Amino acid sequence: MSEPRYTPLRARHEALGASFTDFGGWQMPVRYTSDLAEHHAVRRAAGLFDISHMAEFTVRGAGAADYLDYALAGRLSALAVGKAKYSLLLTSRGGIVDDVIVYRLADEDFLIISNAGNRDAVRAALQERIEPSAVADVAVADVSDDYALLAVQGPNAEQILADTAAIADVSVPLAEQKYYAWASASFAGQPLLLARTGYTGEDGFELLVPAALAVDLWDAVLAAGESHGLVPAGLAARDTLRLEAGMPLYGHELSLDTTPAQAGLGRVVVSAKERFVGKDAVAQPDARVLVGLAAEGKRAGRAGYAVVDADGAPLGEITSGALSPTLGHPIAMAFVDPSSAEEGTAVFLDVRGTRIPATVTALPFYRRNR
Repeated sequence: MSEPRYTPLRARHEALGASFTDFGGWQMPVRYTSDLAEHHAVRRAAGLFDISHMAEFTVRGAGAADYLDYALAGRLSALAVGKAKYSLLLTSRGGIVDDVIVYRLADEDFLIISNAGNRDAVRAALQERIEPSAVADVAVADVSDDYALLAVQGPNAEQILADTAAIADVSVPLAEQKYYAWASASFAGQPLLLARTGYTGEDGFELLVPAALAVDLWDAVLAAGESHGLVPAGLAARDTLRLEAGMPLYGHELSLDTTPAQAGLGRVVVSAKERFVGKDAVAQPDARVLVGLAAEGKRAGRAGYAVVDADGAPLGEITSGALSPTLGHPIAMAFVDPSSAEEGTAVFLDVRGTRIPATVTALPFYRRNR
């Protein structure tokens, strides 16, 4: 068994009293105080997350855009410099290797951020697709160990970063930066990428800096956010936040056995492209589809619990579930038979032998006020 990995912020997390959990081979802070307090802070003020376990890859060269059109399900050649795009890395059978965010840094320079647990699989897939892409002059590099990644999420995120004195030379004023766009900046004289992206359903930014600056940036953002209600937040809050926002998690809603359409991500696939890995498979009919489920009371269905009809016959399985801190009732995402996927359909959750009534509902469960 390999040794657990820690981010450059391990000492800061320990000093704050964080509890740790294994996540993709990394020991990550799961909470600092309480799951609920950290969740509510992000919805009402702001939370600071260490997401330095995520993997980063550069794709460079004159053929980079055409290569990405072949390697990924989206049309990345249409992505403008300064913008970011959510996309999928598929297998030839249409399964999902990983969901990623792609940033176009320059005409021939892209950055891909993928999930930590899929780093090796993403690296292998990207390398294997260089030659079959029939595109000359493209180079893929795994630069994950070179960088740290922090996320400032919540309604006060913009003001907190504006008050972080050591952040300078921002190429696009924060107030003018659009969602899924990025700006260049500097921190302590080193390059900083500020992306208006996140995984919580709130406004916020993700900050990519050289790993050696992680501690200083963490300290600077926490200091700037003290008067704005900013708290450090762990993976437990991140999970309930993303569930309320209807955002899929790899290993739960996404897997090698899941197609984009089944996961409600058919819009991400540009089937009109002449060729890309997985093109022939994504048009196959769906045996199951992802839905949202809402229930009453306080007993929540969890991943792996069955979804059944009134007679107890199986309809599907929950992939993620929790008692929603924001909404105050149980919510879940589940794969069910298409015949039971229509909004308003009444189903039951098998919660340790007790059938809990639930209703199929549209995703996301929560939308922030804009």
